Amino acid sequence: MIETHRPLILATDVTLEQYMDQYAEMGCEWVEGTVYKLAPVGIGHEEIRNYLRDLLRACFSLNPIGRVLGEPIVLRLPAFPRRRREPDLMIVLKTNTQAEIKGTYLDGPANICIEIVSPCSVITDHGEKLEEYELGGVGEYWIIDPTHNECRFHRLNEQKRYEAVSEDQHGIYITPQLPRLQLHVPTLWHDVLPDFYEVGDAVRAMLNPKDKDC
Repeated sequence: MIETHRPLILATDVTLEQYMDQYAEMGCEWVEGTVYKLAPVGIGHEEIRNYLRDLLRACFSLNPIGRVLGEPIVLRLPAFPRRRREPDLMIVLKTNTQAEIKGTYLDGPANICIEIVSPCSVITDHGEKLEEYELGGVGEYWIIDPTHNECRFHRLNEQKRYEAVSEDQHGIYITPQLPRLQLHVPTLWHDVLPDFYEVGDAVRAMLNPKDKDC
């Protein structure tokens, strides 16, 4: 069993202005006036994040329907005005009329939020953020857990509640928001992940350049 920990509390009774000025770029999140320091990520976590970022950037390079954001960009959800999260990655489509990129933060729900689980984020990623992203209107929430080699994909239904969805029998996950982009989940657990050029070749093979969407 992997031991889990709560994120380190750096400060309490912190205003939003103080958080944005002093802590936001330090890998911290702000929850009801308390600043939590996110734990340093391991090399495996960083390689998965870089791989996913490359995959998404290649997709949007071929079909510029959106963009991928990462730290230190902060997420503001109107449903939680006294909380600021810092997802590992966020996908924002051009069709998203509920969110606006404002320099250092995304004001409104991303289309997709991606969190890569670490021992210090298990409780937050599977609990607090799951609830916040659902109630905040984030279209999809991907929880990627390299410790257990599993992904949990959550998608808002017509009732604005998350439903769990899974990859297919071949380990491929396709989101309707990026319908021709195929995420091969088992690849995430490889010791060596595809490099930038391999990712580009794979995405070109997936996408039909005549199509307008990913």
